[in-house]
Amino acid sequence: MKLFAFLFSVLVFTANDNIEEISWNSTQFNFGEIQQNIPANASYELTNNTEELLFIKDIKVGCGCTTSDYSKEAISPGESTVINATYNAKKVGVFNKTVSVFTNLNEEPTVLHFTGEVIAN
Repeated sequence: MKLFAFLFSVLVFTANDNIEEISWNSTQFNFGEIQQNIPANASYELTNNTEELLFIKDIKVGCGCTTSDYSKEAISPGESTVINATYNAKKVGVFNKTVSVFTNLNEEPTVLHFTGEVIAN
């Protein structure tokens, strides 16, 4: 009986270790070709897989050509939120940009990427 209880405990804890605290629908976004001077928006969905409240502490964009928008409200267990990254598309050519998302549940940020090519009008 003790062996059964031990094995059950190992299985439960091992199964929980495989669950990510937060999950993303994607961390990559490819715009393809976009028109110059028309801002383009990438959306990333974040889900809280814990039993704790999730807070987005900070978001850092990779350059001045990118802005971000996100809810400052706590994300309850099992709930999701959307983070938007907008690229201003002023410079013609290929781009590869990042947005770093800092939360209360991870020491390291999650880095979101978006790429594409701005073409002249």
